[in-house]
Amino acid sequence: MPDLDSLSILCIWTAISIYALAFIAYAFDLARRSEATADARLEKELALHAIAGSGAAAANGYVSGETEAEPAAKPRYVMARIGTVLTGLAFLFQLAATIMRGIAAERVPWANLYEFAMTGTLLVVFVYLLVNTRVDVRFLGTFITGLVIVYVIVSPLADALKSYWLVIHVFVASLGTAFFALACGLSVLQLLQTRRQRRIVEGAEKPGLAFMRTVPNADRLEGMAFRFAIVGFIFWTFTLIAGAIWAQDAWGRYWGFDVKETWTFIIWVLYAGYIHARATRGWRGTPSAWLSIVGFTAVIFNFTVVNVFFNGLHAYSGLS
Repeated sequence: MPDLDSLSILCIWTAISIYALAFIAYAFDLARRSEATADARLEKELALHAIAGSGAAAANGYVSGETEAEPAAKPRYVMARIGTVLTGLAFLFQLAATIMRGIAAERVPWANLYEFAMTGTLLVVFVYLLVNTRVDVRFLGTFITGLVIVYVIVSPLADALKSYWLVIHVFVASLGTAFFALACGLSVLQLLQTRRQRRIVEGAEKPGLAFMRTVPNADRLEGMAFRFAIVGFIFWTFTLIAGAIWAQDAWGRYWGFDVKETWTFIIWVLYAGYIHARATRGWRGTPSAWLSIVGFTAVIFNFTVVNVFFNGLHAYSGLS
C-alpha cells in the first residue's frame, strides 16, 4: 500500500492533469470572447459608417432612440463554465495532496520550495474560485491555470515529477502547432471561397471548385481561423515562457538566442501581430488570411529547416 507521500504525488499529478484540461477549456473561451469582441467592433464601425452615409447622425454625435439597436442577448460562455468546473475539481485534488504532504512530513506543508509552490498556488486557485462566486472573472482562467501548472512543475519537485516536464513542454508546443495548422487550413479555404464568391457576383459560369459549395462562407471560415489561431497562440505563449524557465534549470540561463528559441519567439511575434491586426486594426478578408498562412509557414520552417540544417542546444536539432 502506498504511503501518504506517494499518494500526495499521485494527487498533485492528477490535479495538474485536470488543470491542463481546464487551461484548454479556458483557452477556447478566451478565443470565443476575442472573436466576439472583434466582430462587435466591426459591427459598430459599419453602423457608424452607415449612419454617416445616410445623414442620420445627430449634430451632437449620437443617434436618436428610434435608430438605436436593441441590446444583444447576454452571451453564454459554456467553455468558461467547463473550465471552472474542472478547476474546482483540480483544486480538490491539490488540497488533498497538500494535506497528505503535511501529514506525511509531520509539519506544515510549506517548508521547502516544492511545498510552498503547492500550497501557494492552492491559495491562488481558492481565491479565484471564491471571487467567481461574486464576480465573473472567468476570463482570467487561462492565466490562473497556466500559472499553477508552470509554477508547480518548475519548482524543485521530486524526480518522479521532473522527468515528465520535457514531455509536457513538447506536448503543449505540438498542441499549439496543431491549432495553427487548423487556422492555416481554414485560411486557405477562406481565400478559395472568397474567390468563388467574387466570381459568383461577377456572373462567372464556373465560379470555382465544386466542393466549395459545401464549405461555409468566407466570413465564417475567417472567424473559425481566428479562433483557432488564438487558442494556438495561448499554447505557444505557455511553451515560450515554460521553455525559458526550463532552460534556466537545464542550461543555467533563461534565454541564449539558440536558433530554436529565436524561431519560437519569431512565430510568437507573427501570430501576435496577426491577432492584433485583426482584432484592433480591422484587417479582414484576404490580408487576414495571408497573415495566418505566413505565420504557419514560419512554424513549418521551424520544425523542418531549423531542425534539419541548424544545430542547437535542443536534443532534437539536426539529422542525427
